[in-house]
Amino acid sequence: MTFLPVVPLREDAPRHRIAYDPTRPLLRSFSAARAGFSAGSSSPREFLESRIATLIEQEPAIAAFVAYDLDAARRAADAASARWRAGQPLSPVDGMPVVVKDMIETADLPTQMNNPIYAGWHARRDAASVLALRDAGAVVLGKTVTTEFACGNSGPTRNPYDTSRTPGGSSSGSAAAVGAGMASLGLGTQTHASTIRPAGYCGTYALKPSFGALHVGGLAQLAPTLDHLGIIGASLEDVWAGAMAIARRAGGTPPHPGLAGPEEAPSPAAPRVLVRLGTLGWMETPDTSRTAFEEAVSRISVAGVRILDADNDAEVAALEALLADIGDWATDLLAWESRWPLAAYRAQGAAMVGARIHDLLARAAEMDAARYAAALAARERLRAAVACFASRADGFLLL
Repeated sequence: MTFLPVVPLREDAPRHRIAYDPTRPLLRSFSAARAGFSAGSSSPREFLESRIATLIEQEPAIAAFVAYDLDAARRAADAASARWRAGQPLSPVDGMPVVVKDMIETADLPTQMNNPIYAGWHARRDAASVLALRDAGAVVLGKTVTTEFACGNSGPTRNPYDTSRTPGGSSSGSAAAVGAGMASLGLGTQTHASTIRPAGYCGTYALKPSFGALHVGGLAQLAPTLDHLGIIGASLEDVWAGAMAIARRAGGTPPHPGLAGPEEAPSPAAPRVLVRLGTLGWMETPDTSRTAFEEAVSRISVAGVRILDADNDAEVAALEALLADIGDWATDLLAWESRWPLAAYRAQGAAMVGARIHDLLARAAEMDAARYAAALAARERLRAAVACFASRADGFLLL
């Protein structure tokens, strides 16, 4: 078993830059390889060995992992290979290499949350999501880097395409590992975009499910009404299969029943209408990215999809207006709800936590229950505005 402390990356660590080509990504989908398992031309063990080879080659430059156990992964892949040879796989994810964000408990590997308070700490149990995936036959390859308690100091992880750039956070390691082709599925968490942001930065697929739709048991709590379990994958099919494996075996966070649907992704269907949102980040976006986004929207429109935006639809304009002040009240929600556990971590010693945690606690100290209630009300208004599009559009387009 190899343990990798979360420390700043060495200045002499390898560096690389790979031009991103969406037709030739670094991603390695397990679902795309399953036909070979059934035919006997390949196996989950062979698929895992290819992922391990990528890990050994790329990890020095990317630093996605906190700990991994390659021997245990190989044993699990061998068991999955035997089941596929017998024509009796446990599920579509039987043998799938999975990485787990280091905010999520695992019985066999430490959960350290990128903070010295938890250095070497073992939960002695699997989180609901990890247990469900193991029961479905998935292969847990290792634990991946998180920002401090999923809200503070960053770890050493770098972007798999350009190591001079960030992988995004807080599910940094899971997104980078999947994005680099080290694994096909990564468990992340999301409180403020912590799954979809790094997934986007690292060129992967991701799901932030509806609140409560995937069980968060064994996920270190940060903000109870914001915390989600997130899924990062090498393909839409991998994300779907992983999410459904968890939902079928662990359900949602009570009292939510959990995601419902078929075990594998259905055939795709073209959208009819999409809503284009600028959001706050548009003002910070360089011209090159704006141009690329506009070209993508144009291609979708030419393909026959109707695009609604703030210029041609009053409800979209109203939604954009509600999003304009989201930064203030969303941070209020996070600060108020995370007072515990962040205050408990700080109680171990002020130097044991980073500046971002001190800032959140200071913000919470300035708040009262009325201000928290106002933030909750603002969220309900935004949810209602989004819900208006359920019958009008198939989804949203944004950076």
